[in-house]
Order: sequence, then C-alpha cells, then structure tokens
Amino acid sequence: MTTMVRATTLTGYLRVAHRHGLDPLAVLAEVGIDPAGLGTPDFRIPISAACRLLELSAARAQCPTLGLEMAQLRQKSDVGVLGILLAHQRTLRAALYAIVQYRSLLNEALGVHIESSDQLVTIREALVADDAGPSAQAMELAIGVLTKLCRGLLGPRWKPRQVHFTHAAPAERHLHRAFFDCPVSFGSDFNGIVCAAADLDTPNPAADPELVHYAETLMRPLNPFLPGSLTLEVRKMIYLLLPMEQASIGAVASKLNLSSRTLQRQLAEQGTDFSSLLGDVRHELALRYLSNRRYPVGRIAALLGFGRQASFTRWFIGRCGMPPRAWRRRAGPPL
Repeated sequence: MTTMVRATTLTGYLRVAHRHGLDPLAVLAEVGIDPAGLGTPDFRIPISAACRLLELSAARAQCPTLGLEMAQLRQKSDVGVLGILLAHQRTLRAALYAIVQYRSLLNEALGVHIESSDQLVTIREALVADDAGPSAQAMELAIGVLTKLCRGLLGPRWKPRQVHFTHAAPAERHLHRAFFDCPVSFGSDFNGIVCAAADLDTPNPAADPELVHYAETLMRPLNPFLPGSLTLEVRKMIYLLLPMEQASIGAVASKLNLSSRTLQRQLAEQGTDFSSLLGDVRHELALRYLSNRRYPVGRIAALLGFGRQASFTRWFIGRCGMPPRAWRRRAGPPL
C-alpha cells in the first residue's frame, strides 16, 4: 500500500523554490504532484513523490539545505487546529505523545520513538517511504520542524544537545549550525535529536487545558482509523528499532500496546505478517544505506540487525540476486 501524506507536508516549498530560481510548478508536475492540490489541506500525495520533489529541487538549485529552509518558514498555524493542540500542551512530552496520537493529521509516514538514557533523551524519527530513493531533504525538514516545536514549547533559546542525520554531510553546514545551535552529526546511525531529560517535563508557560480540550474535540472526527494503518505503524516501528537491535515482534507489539499474538492476528487480517514486513523494511533500508558509500557493508549489516556480515550477505543475495558490493557497483556513482 502506498504511503500517503497531506499536502501540508510541503508547506513552504513554493517560497523556497522561487527563492533559488526554480520553477516549482514544473518540478511538481515532473514528479507527478498536482500543484493545485497544495492549497487543499486534505489533499494527499505519495511520500515517495514528496521525497523525490525535495531531492530533485535541492540538486537543481544546488541547495543542500532546501528542506531545512522549509522548516525555517514553518509556523504552528500551518497545521491548523493541530498547532493549537501542540502549542498548549503541559509539557514537551505531552506534545510528542499528541503527535503520535494525531500523526495522520501531520505526516502519516513519520515515526517517532522516545528513548531515555541516564540524563539524556533521544527522540528518533523515521520516514517510511515506498522506495529506496534518497530522503535527506525530507528528513532535515522533519527534524527541523521537531526542533521548532521544542522551541515553541520551551522558549526560543532552547537548543538540543545533539542532532543526528544518517545521510552524508553537505559541503557547507553554516545553516545547520545556525538553525540547531548544537553539534550536528552526519552519517549517524539514526535521525533525531538528543536533549536533556528534564526538557521533556519542563512546564509550558503557554499551556491551556481548555484550548487543548477544544482542539481535541475538533480533531477527533478528522483522525479516523485508516485501512491498513496497522501495517504502516509496524513498518515505522521496525524502521526505528532496527538500528537499536530491538526490532523483534515482541518489542514492536509492546510499543503498539498489543500482545505478540494479537499483532500477528491483526496483521494476518490485513494480508501480511511480521516476518514479511521485517524483510521488506530491511530490503528498503539496505538499498538506501548501500546508495551511500560512506556506509561500510559491515556497518550496514549491524544497522539491519544482522549479527554477522556474512549473514547479511546471504540474505541480500536471496533478496537481490547479487552480493551487496556488486549491487553498490551497479548502482552508479556515490550520492
């Protein structure tokens, strides 16, 4: 099933594209997105097309910060009543849980996972696309929007401790340093931000329970259970948990508040099973990692949950008919 996202995901694209001398309408048409739909909040587009749009635009404009520039323009009003809901939560933790609950109104392809360790908290994000194409710009947009959400709740001077991206570093990182105001690591094992644990529970001075209740009243009818959505949620959790070596059916079921047996039964009702989804996500990520030649094959094997590189190689040959290094050679020049 094709993963779709709302047109609001591309808020700011037209302005940034014009800023860099592009014809945004022509690029939209080239990737198969109807420009007229961008003005309609409920208009949906394939996440794969959105990623291609941002990557193609960044390449043609020679602007490796296109996604981050779009994040700079974001305002809480861009997501309508959801912006009210998030801006008036008691804490950042409550806002993150609200994002998970109402993710279909924000970005259906986005997975969020909070991991606590000592005095730090890691907020991991993953985009579940339907192909193995590059998604660096979409990921920088997502992390940038998350950072703006944190600053909106904790104050404009707040900054994360670290920011991580799995893609390679651009030649110029001035905007990244200015936007995040903290160390930014590229070629990392995950996409996300690291902040102080206390940040998640710092009281929001703008919190208003009545406005939150009002927003929830308006949003509940707009947040239906979509057919096949469990399959998508399982895929998101696999994306997030694989690099942590935790992508077992028990761990994924626990994150979704289900038993393993219930999860398997509900997946069977949707015509799939956990092993198939795990294999599909591994395949998508393997091609994505192999397209970035900065990732050694041994590291890719570990990121995909294989204990030994040889096991990964045998699995990859079974899926693609050739060893990983042979696929990499045939894929062309490095991204």
